[in-house]
Amino acid sequence: MSARAVALVGGVTTAFGVRPTTWPEMAQEVGAALFRAVPELRAEEVDSLFVGAAEPERFAFQSHVAPLAAEQMGLTPHRVLQRTELACASGQSAIRSAYAAIAAGISDVAVAVGVEKMNLPSMAEANSAMGCVMDRPWDGPHGATAPPFFAMVAQRHMLEHGTTEEQLAAVSEKNHRFANTNPHAQFFAKRFSKEKLLGLPLVAPPLRLGDCSSMTDGAAAVVLAADELAHRYTDSPAWIRGTGQYSNFHNLAHAGSLSEWPGLTIAAREALGRAKISIGDVDVAEVHDCFTISEIVEYEALGLCGPGEGGAFAADGRGDVGGDLVVNPRGGLLGCGHPLGATGIAQAVEIYQQFAREVPPARQAPDPEWALVHNLSGSANVHSVMVYQAGGPP
Repeated sequence: MSARAVALVGGVTTAFGVRPTTWPEMAQEVGAALFRAVPELRAEEVDSLFVGAAEPERFAFQSHVAPLAAEQMGLTPHRVLQRTELACASGQSAIRSAYAAIAAGISDVAVAVGVEKMNLPSMAEANSAMGCVMDRPWDGPHGATAPPFFAMVAQRHMLEHGTTEEQLAAVSEKNHRFANTNPHAQFFAKRFSKEKLLGLPLVAPPLRLGDCSSMTDGAAAVVLAADELAHRYTDSPAWIRGTGQYSNFHNLAHAGSLSEWPGLTIAAREALGRAKISIGDVDVAEVHDCFTISEIVEYEALGLCGPGEGGAFAADGRGDVGGDLVVNPRGGLLGCGHPLGATGIAQAVEIYQQFAREVPPARQAPDPEWALVHNLSGSANVHSVMVYQAGGPP
C-alpha cells in the first residue's frame, strides 16, 4: 500500500514571552485558539494527538503531559497519543510523528501541539535544566551549555572564514525586524538597529545579547489531515512533501568541525530529495536561529551559498524579502523567543500562513510554492528538516 499524502490544514501560536501562565493553562489556551483558527474542525474528528515538550519535568514539574494536554485542549484521542522529546526539535518531532501516522493509515486527523514553560522564579534552576540537554555528566558540568558552545562555533567560523560581528548583527537585525510584524513574538514591540545590537552586552564572546535567543514561555498547534480530508478544513493546504533527519554525535568530544554541520546537509538532502526539488526551488524557509551564527552556518550547510560565505549572504540581504529566498519571516527564534517544544510548530504555522497569504506584506514571501523548515537539537548534533508545498491537489 502506498503512503497517503498529508497536509497541514491550519495552525495557531499563542503569545511568546515571559508569562505568568502555567503549562496546563498554555495547553488550554492554544487548544481554544486552534478551534477558532480552524472553525471547521470538530474535537471528535481529531483521532490522534502528538505533544512536543522538551523538559516539562524540570520546568513545570510535570510528566505524563500528553493526556494532560489532551484534557486541557478538549480532545479525546483514540488512535495515537504520545509525547515527543527532542530538545529544541521536540515540536517538529511531533509534526513528523503525526505525518508518519497519517501517511501509514494509522490516523486520519491529528493535532501536533508544542508547549513549553521555561521561566522559573530561579534563573539558576532554569539554566541548570538547560544544561541537561547536553551530555549531562561531562559537557554540562564543564560549562558547555548553549551560549558557550555556539560562541565557540562563532569563534571558529571567524577564524576560518573572516566572519564579522557586523555580519552576525545583520542576521539579528533582519529577524527582529520581521518580529516587529508578529504580535505573538516576544520582542514584537522592541526595535533593534545594527548599531544597537553591536552595543549590547557580551554573553559569550563574540556573541552579544542580541545574538542569542531567549528562554521563553509559549505554545503552538497545527492540524494535519489525510489527502481526502484536507480540503474539508482549508482551501490552502500545506502538503508535506519531504522530511529528513540526521544525528552523528552527542558528546562534544565527537563533534568534529564546529564550523561545518554535515548533519544538516544530509538531512536536507533527504528531505529535498523526497520532495524532488533542490534548495534553489525553496521560496521561504524557517531555520533554527537559536544564535546568529547558527543561521549563518545553516545557509552554508543547506547549500544556499558556499562554505564560509554565510556571513556575506546575511550582510547582502540574500535571506531577506527581495533576496534569494525569505528566511525566518515570523522573526525566528531571535525575535520570537524559543519555547523549546513550541518552536518547530510555530515555524510550521508560519509556513501555512505564508502559503495562505495571511501574513503582513512586510514579511510575505512573493508567490511561495515551496518551503523548508529546519530545527537543530542540542549542540547542533541532531538536525530535522521538513519540506512543504503550497495548495493544489494531493
